[in-house]
Amino acid sequence: MPKVIDHDQRRREIIEVAKRLIAEGGFEAATMRSIVTAAGFANGALKHYFAGKDEIIAATFESVLKETTEQLSTMDTPATPVDALRGFIEAVMPLDPHRITSARVLLVLWEHSVANPDLARRYRDLLTTWRSELITRITAAWPTASAPETEVLADEIISATIGANVASLMHPVGTLIDRYQAYVDSVMHRITS
Repeated sequence: MPKVIDHDQRRREIIEVAKRLIAEGGFEAATMRSIVTAAGFANGALKHYFAGKDEIIAATFESVLKETTEQLSTMDTPATPVDALRGFIEAVMPLDPHRITSARVLLVLWEHSVANPDLARRYRDLLTTWRSELITRITAAWPTASAPETEVLADEIISATIGANVASLMHPVGTLIDRYQAYVDSVMHRITS
């Protein structure tokens, strides 16, 4: 009896291998040959799942964005709007090894997205969604703030998050977590004071 292959699982495995290779060695490390080798597939097997490297990269980018979105949507319902805002900010900051690795992959793929309009659009859509959600959460946690104050704070948090993710590339995993947690504490103190 022939072996039944779960093609969706195989696609996920290939994407995970690509993520790992990108996180460890950058975009150039995720060649078709290195992906095939690391995934343990025969040469040419990837073509059954992806037409080429661009398709694998797009799927990898989408996977990291989806993981981040899922992490945000599966957060426990917080007790207060302040807790909801804190949880949201912490979910997108590089505060644990998994988020740091995801950030490394995403940052490598940002460069690739400059030349790929579809990837650039997907990332812009994510940032637009994050900003909208931040504004909603800031408004709930800081009801006395004006709309411009809320929008400026949302933009600051997004910029700080991106900066934190970039800086985390330059340091051993986890060495900046205390610094980023202090930033989150500072933002929350400003809102609640």
